[in-house]
Amino acid sequence: MLDPALVELAHAHGVATSFGDWRGGGAEASSSAIVAVLQALGVDAHDSAAIERALADVRAAPWRRMLPPYVVARSGRSARVPVHVPHGDPVSVAVALEDGGRRELRQVMVWVDPREVDGALVGEATFEIPDDVPLGYHELLATSGERSARGRLIVVPDRIETPAQRAWGFMLQLYAVRSSDSWSMGDLHDLRELATWSASELGAGFVLVNPLHAASAAPPMEPSPYFPASRRFINPIYLRVEDIAEVASLRPDDVAAAAEPLREKNAVDEDIDRDAVWAAKRRVLEAAFKARRDVARQVAFADFVETQGEALADFATWCALADKHGLPWQDWPEELRDPRSVSVTDFRAAERELVDFHCWLQFLCVQQLDDVQRSARAAGMPIGVLLDLAVGVSPTGADAWALQHVLAPGVTLGAPADMYNQQGQRWNLPTWHPGRLAEAGFGPFRDLVRASFAHGGGLRVDHVIGLFRQWWVPDGALPADSTYVRLDHEAMVGIVLLEASRAGALVVGEDLGNVEPWVRDYLRDRGVFGTSILWFEHDDAGRPRRPGDWRELCLATVTTHDLPPTAGYLTGEHVEIRAELGLLERDAAEERAADEADRLAWIENLGNCGLLEASVVEAVTTVPEPGTVPPRRAHLPARIEPHVDALVEALHGYIARTPARLVGVYLPDVVGDRRPINQPGTIDEYPNWRVPMTDAKGRPVLLDDLMRSSSVARRLAQVVAGEGASVTVTSVVDQQP
Repeated sequence: MLDPALVELAHAHGVATSFGDWRGGGAEASSSAIVAVLQALGVDAHDSAAIERALADVRAAPWRRMLPPYVVARSGRSARVPVHVPHGDPVSVAVALEDGGRRELRQVMVWVDPREVDGALVGEATFEIPDDVPLGYHELLATSGERSARGRLIVVPDRIETPAQRAWGFMLQLYAVRSSDSWSMGDLHDLRELATWSASELGAGFVLVNPLHAASAAPPMEPSPYFPASRRFINPIYLRVEDIAEVASLRPDDVAAAAEPLREKNAVDEDIDRDAVWAAKRRVLEAAFKARRDVARQVAFADFVETQGEALADFATWCALADKHGLPWQDWPEELRDPRSVSVTDFRAAERELVDFHCWLQFLCVQQLDDVQRSARAAGMPIGVLLDLAVGVSPTGADAWALQHVLAPGVTLGAPADMYNQQGQRWNLPTWHPGRLAEAGFGPFRDLVRASFAHGGGLRVDHVIGLFRQWWVPDGALPADSTYVRLDHEAMVGIVLLEASRAGALVVGEDLGNVEPWVRDYLRDRGVFGTSILWFEHDDAGRPRRPGDWRELCLATVTTHDLPPTAGYLTGEHVEIRAELGLLERDAAEERAADEADRLAWIENLGNCGLLEASVVEAVTTVPEPGTVPPRRAHLPARIEPHVDALVEALHGYIARTPARLVGVYLPDVVGDRRPINQPGTIDEYPNWRVPMTDAKGRPVLLDDLMRSSSVARRLAQVVAGEGASVTVTSVVDQQP
């Protein structure tokens, strides 16, 4: 049994002492996990005396300050602000509006007993924020005699508008989608071509792309788009070099000499080598940076740098420091580990040209990404690019360096056990410190979200439950011996909605895994799309969910980047990989049997819905006589293999029948790809985030081939029309003359 005082202290700081597990039961956090997480929050709970002192502090904390650090109010609703002053002293409160205006607040008569704090009697006055304060980030100002205090008032939308009409779009990992002109990995020019083609030829409403966040410019470059150096800035490896104005002044032969060896790899099924790609691109970009820019171009660059302000200066300085001193930044000379130190300022001045180079790369990235969005909208996409916001950043990256004052020490983000990773996960991602973020008025989070909405028509928020609660894994602890920490979701979600409304964009929350049911209702009521993956959609009895029972406000897809493409999933690829890598908690045979039963249930369901011929259902679901097939492990895959194309078509037809307003088609499914792009719970045991797109036979499929295939285009148009037709996955390469 946990100490009741420890439980009270944990709950006061948002630390969970018990929670539901993936099997539907309950679990209790260990006292060691709770104490370690409290320590990361700056709370000493190592013994009974420390717990009592910490409890006294947390009870008194609101009474020790005149104003709370922030107040969140929803537009159209009034809210109240508690103000603490010596008992009996008069106090007034006003709002300094974002636009320069000022509103005096009215005190409401709410009696709260005064409390003795630190030897003095403190009273509480209550003020009302009226329901007509405009959306925005305002400032609360309290005055009592010679004392004054400030706090943040954030007025957010009650709900954001959502598109009334259904839209569909491709989902893709950009680096894996190459054209004949790519430098061996997909780039922003390729994204523009895909978006324009799918909008104009197929009627697509959006294109959802993996996070384009910046990685370290110094090798080795991190392959995972979900483990970036910075979430606010863009990875310049995605630049199409030939589209840059300054590159035109270089000798064409020099550019071709850098590009051609990489272009030759487009036709080869090899793991993507980001270090080789970036080394070649950087050589050309450095030469282009030194080229003369015309006056208009130089003015535009200077304006960009000024607009981006301190955040860009910090990021570019970190990149330059990484160039000079390597990584991790925790190994740099101590005086360079603090972004506000005199030594960092001196370095920035001494290495001005190198810092400016990294600023210029971001200038180029923004130009090319904005061009993708403009082209997509011009081609008829109502939404355009859906960007992806990763859940965190690398602990050795730029954001961890620049924002260390609002991050929690001694813990990492992770995930509890679930059916696909039954040992839990340590993500090695630093996490916001809720208290420090609050004291900063949520400014760092606001700036991140604002930048994320700046260049597309919507944002997918990876692991959206992280805006509500996060699984904190203490240093040295197992992922399973950890616990949740709650965040102020009204503030976190509210800021996302405020920035989305200002950008005229939509929000998709990836609400898979261990998500409390009320969270999905809350997000729906606020206008946030959920995420529905076919393989995870079951009713209360565990049966495949009928199309009509799916959510309307969601992005519906058959698969996701953490699973194999649909053809690979149908043949059990995901179970075999996890078994080989030792990622299963239960016996492999038991896991395989449960997974096969689920796939068979889906196949029978497709037949019942008229999406699959009875002969195919019978061929797949009938168990052969003993001795007539290979060993048991191959029974179901062997029966499925001849019918993979028909099954993939039927599954896409199934999601087309749901009421979902957004329907995503994973681009590898169109060409019959089998390999997973990522295997959660692994790093180098599997080539995560490095495999290019191929067909069913493992042959590379280029964007040029895909766009020339009129048969694929025609069938895709039928699928997304929701008429029961579906996408044909026969290899595009096979369809060429």
